[in-house]
Amino acid sequence: MTISMPGSIAEPAAASAARVPCTIVTGFLGAGKTTLIRHVLANAQGRRLAIIVNEFGDVGIDGEILKGCGDAACPEQNIVELANGCLCCTVADAFVPALDTILRLRPAVEHIVIETSGLALPKPLVQAFHWPSIKSRVTVDGVVAVVDGAALADGRVAADLDALARQRVADTALDHDDPIEEVFGDQIACADMVVLNKCDLIGDGGLARAVAAITAALPRAVKIVTVADGKVDPAALLGLGVATENDIENRRTHHDSEETHDHDDFASFVVALPEIADPAALAARVSAAAERDGVLRIKGFAAVPGKPMRLLVQAVGPRVAHHYDRPWAAAEKRAGQLVVIGLKGIDRAAITRTLTG
Repeated sequence: MTISMPGSIAEPAAASAARVPCTIVTGFLGAGKTTLIRHVLANAQGRRLAIIVNEFGDVGIDGEILKGCGDAACPEQNIVELANGCLCCTVADAFVPALDTILRLRPAVEHIVIETSGLALPKPLVQAFHWPSIKSRVTVDGVVAVVDGAALADGRVAADLDALARQRVADTALDHDDPIEEVFGDQIACADMVVLNKCDLIGDGGLARAVAAITAALPRAVKIVTVADGKVDPAALLGLGVATENDIENRRTHHDSEETHDHDDFASFVVALPEIADPAALAARVSAAAERDGVLRIKGFAAVPGKPMRLLVQAVGPRVAHHYDRPWAAAEKRAGQLVVIGLKGIDRAAITRTLTG
């Protein structure tokens, strides 16, 4: 289902014809950004794409997931990972070199998709498109915010806010403003399109509540698309032609009065896994760890004895999914690893013990 609302006025085509369009995909942890991009890659219909993945954590799991697609529309060399940092904070150090790499590719890239981390604020990134080293070469085709429809239908922006509420009571060092709500609000405020994902997990009443919550949070009229499994038609997602950088100063966010921002409210770490004999048992351990106070997201890979394929594991709150995504490469070490993302102060030792059994 698509709910149409008046959109932003696009920049004249002649003004941006010489620049490569970039779609920025933002959204909270576990909303389904990587799944959406995989669907775009699988249905590119010959368009030459490149992906920039900005991952919060020590290992670029989302980049590895995308590289496992093996899609001719976006070969592995067209996927650039920027690990362990918020893209909005590292534009000069990371984003500009990544763009340089992509724009040198031959055959030339026709469209760039940028997946921000779940903690990134899109506005500073869009503002960077005014930089002299950037503005003559690329333009923001549109900002797409992906939202967890199942969580929003239950009145939350993430899968498990009860644990966050308990930590807020226990931790007097936390700011009174909820950082998760602020990140969510800032992502929505910059969006040219909102993708309400995971709608297969909610009924009609829940869908109406989720749509109403997004509409109430939107500072202006924006198109809302409701989907399951990130399955948005690339023709609807790419080619918005908004030139968002020309309107970004009109999109007010919580952080407009700040010179800089940080992510001191969040933490991440990597847990190494030996080969695991029972995927279901691993999923149970991941589920138990994901429900601990302060844990927001767990994702990664595992090796299963006798299986030539790599096991992909992802968890958001109580929801855990796992499947075999691609074969292990001949020269690749069959070693598993999970990235845990949560709020500052999570019990790293206890979570590690839970995950490793």
